[in-house]
Amino acid sequence: MILGVNVDHVATVRQARMTFEPDPVTAATLAVLGGADGITVHLREDRRHIQDRDLRLLREVVPVELNLEMAATDEMIGIAVELRPDLVTIVPEKREELTTEGGLDLHSSGDKLHDAVKRLKREGIPVSLFIAPSIVDVDVSKEIGADMVEIHTGHYANARGEEQREELKRVTASVERARLNGLHANAGHGLTYYNVRPVASIEGLRGLYIGHSIISRALFVGIERAVTEMKRLVG
Repeated sequence: MILGVNVDHVATVRQARMTFEPDPVTAATLAVLGGADGITVHLREDRRHIQDRDLRLLREVVPVELNLEMAATDEMIGIAVELRPDLVTIVPEKREELTTEGGLDLHSSGDKLHDAVKRLKREGIPVSLFIAPSIVDVDVSKEIGADMVEIHTGHYANARGEEQREELKRVTASVERARLNGLHANAGHGLTYYNVRPVASIEGLRGLYIGHSIISRALFVGIERAVTEMKRLVG
C-alpha cells in the first residue's frame, strides 16, 4: 500500500507569515525518512500555500513518487510538462474553498478533462482523476482516458455510525469498479489515524494520500514519527 504524504499544510504555516519557514521541502525529506512512499503537493492557481519554487526543489530532491495535484488549466499543464512529476492528479479547484470539497464534475467538464489528460499522457505523465465514490464516475474516468482514480473519502471521514458504513461501501464499490475497468485506484481526503484502517483494508487499493492529519500529528511528535505511525496503520 502506497502512503503519499501531502505537505501543503506545512506551506500554509509558512505563508501565514510570508517567510522561509517551515519549509515543505524539508518536511518532505523527513516524511520520506519516516517511510512515506510518495509526496503530494497541490499547486493552486492562487498559490495560497505551495509555491512554484517548492515544486521545482521537490522535483530535484524527492526520491519517491512526486504527485502533483492541480486544476486542468493551460498554466498547470505547462508546469507539469516542464517539471514532469511522477503522477498528476487533476482536482477541482475553487478560490473560495478552504480545501478540495469533492470530486471532479466529470459530466460538465468531460471534454476539457479529456483534452488535459491527452496532453499529459502524450508527455508520458500518468494521470489520476479525483472523483466522488461513484461507479458512474469511475466509468467516465475510464472513458476520459485516465490511468487511475483517487476516490474522495471526505464524506466517509465526516460520517458516523451506519452512515459511515454506507459511505465505506460506496468507496469499496468504486475501487472494485476501477479494478474491473483496468484502472488503479487510490483514496484520500479527511483520513485520520482514527478512521483510516477500514479504508486501508479495501482489497485492490493502490494507495492512500493523506496530509492534514499527519501534519497535525507532526506538530507534537515530529514528521518522521507521524509518518511512521500512519504507515504502520495502512500497511
